[in-house]
Amino acid sequence: MEKKRYAAIVLSAGRGSRMKSEIPKQYLTLDGRPVIYYALSAFEQSCVQDIILVSGEEDVEFCQNEIVKKYGFDKVKAVIAGGKERYHSVFCGLKELEQRKKQPDYVMIHDGARPFVNQEIIMRCAEMAEQYQACVAGMPVKDTIKIADLNQFAAKTPERELVWQVQTPQVFSFPLIFQAYRRLMEMEEEGGNISVTDDAMVLETILGKEVRLVEGSYKNIKITTPEDFQMAEIFLKDHAE
Repeated sequence: MEKKRYAAIVLSAGRGSRMKSEIPKQYLTLDGRPVIYYALSAFEQSCVQDIILVSGEEDVEFCQNEIVKKYGFDKVKAVIAGGKERYHSVFCGLKELEQRKKQPDYVMIHDGARPFVNQEIIMRCAEMAEQYQACVAGMPVKDTIKIADLNQFAAKTPERELVWQVQTPQVFSFPLIFQAYRRLMEMEEEGGNISVTDDAMVLETILGKEVRLVEGSYKNIKITTPEDFQMAEIFLKDHAE
């Protein structure tokens, strides 16, 4: 069987206002290295052949020199500027891959502020993507979830066994996700009301495609607040020990 070609789009364009820092969260130093280093390192060591790093326009040169070149990430084939919203940045990465001579069979889309993605998560996602064409990493929630009404009263309590917290990577057949995103951009140009919060939702909404949930890790956190950063430092310390 022919080996499938994988690419990864690592998103690093967010400004991270909730972090209360002038430095974007993905560039904060975690155990002596920028947060985004850890995600790039995981994909550098994985089955992925090509990595596209999507940063803010003002950070492209910094990423090229102080991250890609400094740490020798050979699989990072391009550092490009993202867009206004997360989904714009994803589409920038998809277009970059579509223009390359060798397009991937599958693409992994990952938030650069999630430093604890590992080889086990990547391989589980790859296996499920090849089987179902679309999958996302995530974990069952530990707490009871309440759905609130507009007045902040509890309106519904879903069965906890059916509720997952979604993570990244989110992995898709490249032609499938590119088709969905291209249609999403067309809808936006036509004045449509666009409201998508992750890549799986684009596929579900635009193409009606089912997306398989795959076990990630409770440690696969997204660093968004100062408390998240403190937790990340604890995870790294525990790993070192």
